[in-house]
Amino acid sequence: MQPQPLIAVHDVSTSRSWYENVLGLRGVHGGDEYERMMCGDVLVLQLHQYGAHDHSNLGEPSESKRGGAILWFQTDLFDDTVSKIQAERVSVLEGPRVNPNANHREIWLRDPDGYTVVIAGQPGDV
Repeated sequence: MQPQPLIAVHDVSTSRSWYENVLGLRGVHGGDEYERMMCGDVLVLQLHQYGAHDHSNLGEPSESKRGGAILWFQTDLFDDTVSKIQAERVSVLEGPRVNPNANHREIWLRDPDGYTVVIAGQPGDV
């Protein structure tokens, strides 16, 4: 089994661009209502527009901040990713910092729809 998280978003195009520019993911579906975000050949995230296709279980778009789930990505290219984050002027919640418990670096972000996104280096990258 492999996780393939799906998040509800207000604007698929805006979210696609954010995840492409900030995390280096690649959109392969190309739709305005749904997108599949890839890292190499691996599906790592799905974006689905609120209200599209009558999916009532996607939640309410009026929520100002998303809770309950944090999107966590681990990378071998932590420094490169932080450079992209700084260049894109992304909303940084915390970091970059060393997490001594996990023995890696991490940076906590807010995506365009209010989801918390964490980028973590590999264990022992400090």
